[in-house]
Amino acid sequence: MDFLVLFLFYLAFMLIGVVTICICSKTHCFKGLVRRGAQIISYIIPECLRRAMLRLLHYLFHTRNHTFVILHLILQGMVYTEYTWEIFGLCRELEFSLNYLFLPYLLLIVNLFFFALSCETNPGTITKANELLFLQVYEFDEGMFPKNVRCSTCDLRKPARSKHCSVCNRCVHRFDHHCVWVNNCIGAWNIRYFLFYLLTLTASAATMAVVSTVFLVQLVMVSDLHLETYINDFGHLQVVDTVFVVQYLFLTFPRIVFLLGFVVVLSFLLGSYLCFCLYLAATNQTTNEWYRGARAWCQHCPHVVWPPSAESQVYRNIHSRGLWSNLREIFLPAVAHYERKKKEW
Repeated sequence: MDFLVLFLFYLAFMLIGVVTICICSKTHCFKGLVRRGAQIISYIIPECLRRAMLRLLHYLFHTRNHTFVILHLILQGMVYTEYTWEIFGLCRELEFSLNYLFLPYLLLIVNLFFFALSCETNPGTITKANELLFLQVYEFDEGMFPKNVRCSTCDLRKPARSKHCSVCNRCVHRFDHHCVWVNNCIGAWNIRYFLFYLLTLTASAATMAVVSTVFLVQLVMVSDLHLETYINDFGHLQVVDTVFVVQYLFLTFPRIVFLLGFVVVLSFLLGSYLCFCLYLAATNQTTNEWYRGARAWCQHCPHVVWPPSAESQVYRNIHSRGLWSNLREIFLPAVAHYERKKKEW
């Protein structure tokens, strides 16, 4: 059982790495390196296996499916099962406060609520019925978002800050990105739910890391392990040091120590991404706009071939109206106002 749990956690680390690489691969510099790496791998992996891998990757990341939603719930269930089975009971024996121990469960309930909203809420799909309405929401900058541009797939005029999602096959108002973990686009009408989902997920991982750390430290203090001595390889009596304590804890509570390492790494990754998303919200940018505006940063990368017109395109953020106005636009979108105007049309 222990080996199965450890294997699943290793699988989780690998999946986090894969998703991180997929996010990084959106930059042009990284795409050049990936392309060269793929050429090297093509000489090693058989053709049939490469085709199967490409079909699998296309299904996972370029079609709408519930694979990562199910995986998300499985991983979350595994982590909370381990927390309940191991840490919660042992912490009760050490007389930890129930309020302290139940906090991860409270964050889980809130997180699942916003997770469901992120999955099911319409991100702001542009249709024939609301096309004229969305055209009036944001000003065209005649650079990144010029006027009178039509989506070749949807045959609709593209409002400013919108984008056609090839995965969902629809144009989305104030398009941010397509998230495989919620199997939905993130746009004007569900970005606030996504931010709360990300915030509570980060908080739950960090809280679990704190509880696990405090439990292990308390266990060492109660047992006076840090005051013990042992005979080293040279036959000398030596006071227990930090390395010895860590080794002892890993051998005694391997799943708890591994869970601690997992949630610490997860907290760092989620926290970093959350800070990036909050920066975008504070400056009234989307991930799509930030990515397209930051491409000039990689113009001198030798692995990237840029079109001649790329150097002349300079992105200016004309939508920022100050911190509080930007945050109000994110967290209090005028959905009712949009719907009321749509009925007038």
